[in-house]
Amino acid sequence: MTAGIDKQEIDKQVSDEDPRKQRSRSRLLDAATKLLAEGGVDAVTIDAVTKLANVARATLYRHFDSGTELLAAAFARLLPPVPEMSGEGDLRAQLLELLTSQAKAIESAPIQVTAMCWLGLGPELKGYSSVDALSTDKPELRSLRQTVFEQYRHAFDRILRSPDAIEALGEYDYDVALAQLVGPLVLTKLATLTPLGEAACEQIVDDFLAARGVSS
Repeated sequence: MTAGIDKQEIDKQVSDEDPRKQRSRSRLLDAATKLLAEGGVDAVTIDAVTKLANVARATLYRHFDSGTELLAAAFARLLPPVPEMSGEGDLRAQLLELLTSQAKAIESAPIQVTAMCWLGLGPELKGYSSVDALSTDKPELRSLRQTVFEQYRHAFDRILRSPDAIEALGEYDYDVALAQLVGPLVLTKLATLTPLGEAACEQIVDDFLAARGVSS
């Protein structure tokens, strides 16, 4: 995977700073995370964060270059860990395991859907792909992009771009394939429909494979 600055490295950088700076940064992140979790993206304004954190506006800008960078740090705090995949079984089994884990993650952590939408629409984060996911030199944005890359793209890369998958699936539009696999999960959450269980994930995977001439 592309090397980048991860959250552990960011935390280490912060730990080397003056304790007072650490405390003010922590208060800002606590405030931004609380506002994001309770009120969504629109609630995370500079005024709201500094008021809740009881930190001066100038102090915020010593830690974060922009509201976008602060928002990225708050998103990174809320995103759950990347689920561990066994890597066992054939292509169908691996896709089913991954899709089922993603369905559970989206169901239990709605903030992920918000994060995906925000990443796609945010003016400073547009153009996201598995190739340029870590292209920014801002540590907080790199951290968020790396997390989302690992969560939503890299896990599928490991399966769909394996030699066995390439041989079985032949040539196809990779981005369309991701939309076909993950799209129903996201739509279900956005439309507040009944969460998709393993049986539904199995149908999605089987339809995806059948459309490419792979027997299940």
